[in-house]
Amino acid sequence: MPGSADAQTREGPFWPRLLDALVKLQAKVPADARSSATLGTEREGTGIVIDNDGLVLTIGYVMLEASEVTLGLPGGRTVPASIVAYDYETGFGLVRAAVATGVKPIELGQSATVKERDPVLVAAHGGSEAAMGAYIVSRREFAGYWEYLLDDALFTAPPHPRFGGAALLDKDGKLVGVGSLIVPNALVEPQVPGNMFLPIDLLKPILGDLLATGRSSLPRRPWLGLWTQEVMGRLFVSRVVEGSPAAQAGLEPGDLVLALAGRPVAGLADFYRRLWALGEPGVTVSLQVLKGNTPTDLTLKAGDRYDWLKLNRSL
Repeated sequence: MPGSADAQTREGPFWPRLLDALVKLQAKVPADARSSATLGTEREGTGIVIDNDGLVLTIGYVMLEASEVTLGLPGGRTVPASIVAYDYETGFGLVRAAVATGVKPIELGQSATVKERDPVLVAAHGGSEAAMGAYIVSRREFAGYWEYLLDDALFTAPPHPRFGGAALLDKDGKLVGVGSLIVPNALVEPQVPGNMFLPIDLLKPILGDLLATGRSSLPRRPWLGLWTQEVMGRLFVSRVVEGSPAAQAGLEPGDLVLALAGRPVAGLADFYRRLWALGEPGVTVSLQVLKGNTPTDLTLKAGDRYDWLKLNRSL
């Protein structure tokens, strides 16, 4: 597959036009932003033009809490952009070019139809040199340590090094995913490295809300500010976000999460689903954790991640 996709990229009738819709997205983030310590203040990724009015889809962490966004277009032209929306639950971000780009958008496909072993093209900004053939090697649940869960993520191999916001294109040149991560286990058995993509079908039900208000209208999820690593089904605290409900409750790195609401925790995904099922931000959360050799019961008032982030920057 890599050879055939590379050939299509350089010689196929529609690939060059499609690749023009992939732009360089650069964001400047204030030093006091919540995400600056982990993601930096100068960020770069790929943006995907998805309508005729300069709407650009990307992975949200590239433009999260940004104060300035610019788009690098084919031919070297650079234009300013404004932030349209950020959705933490899916991970998508949207910006819009402030002036006409003249770029023809990529059509949204159907990620539900993508199957394991399907050949795909993974493409970042930069034309054919930034595009490579790959395969869908897995579709499965993905749980991230930062209180993030996808029920059905897309995994590809071999890995593309410029994955942030990269376009996942099916054989018809339609967009079926947006690049999020490089992972060591895109294929679990045997373990093969690759990339994780957000399925484009997750965007469609919320796109209207994102364009209208910048947020999804779905109920907000309770947030603890607790980063955890799953080791053989056990949840170890790796970081506690400063100023978060978890920090206020006294949780510390090295603690082991034993139970939520009186029931043992069976892995990261189980923890998130049960936490979010408790209600919306403000709900009371009961945890039992192991501090050293001492089981400790803690009560937290869950917060709202959107209130904690500094999203209302004036661009």
